[in-house]
Amino acid sequence: MTFELIVFDWDGTLMDSEARIVACIQSAFTDLGEPSPAPEAARDIIGLGLDEAMAMLCPDATLARRRALMDRYRAHFLGGNETPSDLFPEARATLSRLDQQGYLLAVATGKSRRGLDEVLATTALDRLFHATRCADETRSKPHPDMLLELMDELGVAPSATLMVGDTEYDIQMAHNAGAAALAVCYGVHERGRLLAQRPMACLESLGELPGWLGRLAEAPGVGSPA
Repeated sequence: MTFELIVFDWDGTLMDSEARIVACIQSAFTDLGEPSPAPEAARDIIGLGLDEAMAMLCPDATLARRRALMDRYRAHFLGGNETPSDLFPEARATLSRLDQQGYLLAVATGKSRRGLDEVLATTALDRLFHATRCADETRSKPHPDMLLELMDELGVAPSATLMVGDTEYDIQMAHNAGAAALAVCYGVHERGRLLAQRPMACLESLGELPGWLGRLAEAPGVGSPA
């Protein structure tokens, strides 16, 4: 079994940004005099689009109130918050190796276009990705549109596409799009929760990915569970 396109989630998969996201969510609520979500609740929505995330965190709030919270979150995340947010140690080398091996690489993220473009530029990873999709451009995970649009843009079939992510939303999106899913268990959602969604495997580190792909390509009679 071989793949042509590998699509990565960003936060929690390529970048260790959990602490910054949680801090910015809590600051947004504090700014507007709302009870601050517990860290566990704030972590749970990482991977969703911001609109869907705020709807989960404050389901009884009016649309105007949720939009105000979203504006405050963006202000903190894009400007005011200084919580460190770095690539995971093996992310850059792994992406470079996959690029050299000829894979098409893409990003499907709950980040905004502005937010993704900013981190792609600051990390100098923009040259490695052939296409990207953000939650403010299409429907949020776990809806399949983000992944379907990437496959259509790059001309790759679902059977040749692998989604790599750290949340159940990533795995559900892959299944909904007819693609394969691979989980990484060092991010936001814990291993048992990820395995319950039936990914092909759950890796302990991103550096394991090239070797896992190589073994999969050599294994006879392996089919996608998606």
